[in-house]
Amino acid sequence: MQAWLTPEEFAAVRTSLVVGARATLFALPLAVACAYALSRGRFFGRTALDALSHAPLVLPPVVVGYGLLLLFGVQGPIGGWLDQTFGVRLVFTSAGASLAAGVCAFPLMVRSVRLALDAVDPGLETAARSLGAGPLDRAFSLVLPLAAPGILSAAVVGFAAALGEFGAVITFAANVPGVTQTLPLAIYAALQTPGGEATAAKLAGISFVIALVGLVLSEMLWRRTRAWAGR
Repeated sequence: MQAWLTPEEFAAVRTSLVVGARATLFALPLAVACAYALSRGRFFGRTALDALSHAPLVLPPVVVGYGLLLLFGVQGPIGGWLDQTFGVRLVFTSAGASLAAGVCAFPLMVRSVRLALDAVDPGLETAARSLGAGPLDRAFSLVLPLAAPGILSAAVVGFAAALGEFGAVITFAANVPGVTQTLPLAIYAALQTPGGEATAAKLAGISFVIALVGLVLSEMLWRRTRAWAGR
């Protein structure tokens, strides 16, 4: 692939894969925990948590990116603390691009996991409780394994959403070639350049191939996971 692409184009592909994978890796456990709390929990503030977790789904991505800039910028409460305490800066970095992509993909992942959890038969949990299984035991030995296909689907959906995120990434992490320039940003930059239509078409084709390969692999893994879960 590197021989077919220019170094800048290859860097955009690599950055997209790294940003998407890192966003999924860190957002998925949080999405599972949030979905489990919404599906099984009965607590004060549950409605607020539901609304907050789905807010990035209805807000314009640029607004999400601006909110991240206010919170995680060097002058923000979280970003300033990270910078002063650990010397960590997220804004205009690859890690910041992953954060922006992960936040935008988070509600889609929560929704997918929650649907899978809601589909688990409550009678199985009642039976496990009657046999002395505690909440954590029921969660990790019964509910989550049965919801594994939905969790896998959430990971695939999250990865695809992270790969395609544009507004939040360019607002929070900017469009820095080789650092934060993902495929959507590279396509945008090519379209802004005279005679860049061929480059944009090439990158769009690569995006399509990556998405198609991901869907095929997810289907194969989903079938294997369903068989493993005994469903």
